[in-house]
Amino acid sequence: MIATVDWNEIWRQAQAKKKGGSRRDPAFWDKRAPEFTRHATASDYIGQFLGIMKPEAEWSVLDIGCAAGTLAVPLAPAVKSITALDPSAVMLSLLEERCRKHEIGNVRAVRGRWEDDWDDLGIGVHDIAIASRSLVVEDLRDAVLKLQSRARKRVYIATLVGDGPYDRKVIEAAGRQWFPGADYIVVYNVLRQMGIYANISLTCTVNDTGYGSLEEALDSMRWMLYEMSPEEEENVRNYLKGTLVPDGGGWKLPYSRIERWAVIWWDPDGNL
Repeated sequence: MIATVDWNEIWRQAQAKKKGGSRRDPAFWDKRAPEFTRHATASDYIGQFLGIMKPEAEWSVLDIGCAAGTLAVPLAPAVKSITALDPSAVMLSLLEERCRKHEIGNVRAVRGRWEDDWDDLGIGVHDIAIASRSLVVEDLRDAVLKLQSRARKRVYIATLVGDGPYDRKVIEAAGRQWFPGADYIVVYNVLRQMGIYANISLTCTVNDTGYGSLEEALDSMRWMLYEMSPEEEENVRNYLKGTLVPDGGGWKLPYSRIERWAVIWWDPDGNL
């Protein structure tokens, strides 16, 4: 870490360049909720995260940016209670539907954003506070302080490593400029400048998905290209036509991608 570098400002600049404003709009997530949920729940990231976390039965957990329960649903049987916060009404509706389906009764869904007054929302202090792949914030330092203030025992952050789940070849094929944003190195250095000595582990998933048809492949990639124009969609379709290779009775891309996330955690009191 270079002490003279303002890592929080680097984060701010990266967020601005990535045009993260739309991703802070609940309407953005309302539209993406079904496809996002299918993508998120299909990944073995969940099992790897819980393996790092090692949940305990007496814990109360705050899950910020819970989406449709990516972590909350599998985590619920292993802990005492979960408060699940998300700005999207559609995401929370899907979460509640999944809880009913799995007969989960210890998850409380709350609609809210990072920017809201969490006291007004009834968000108290929990044993554990989690922000899993949900750091869609302008000021990382402020977000960390806010998250940490709600945790008695431990804070967990999961953040991007490199390209993360994005396929830059598909994004560039659409005609968009690829910008990966600030990854975990920036996050870790912000924490270090805050005096937080955090632990870190990387999850790793090989993405080698097969598709039944070209249209299925295209639909599975829409989450990467929010609000594709007709021209962009045609560009991606043509890219897939020229790139997909036979795979049994279906199709797949001729390359595999390794998707990594950094899970960073610390004790709010002792930074252990």
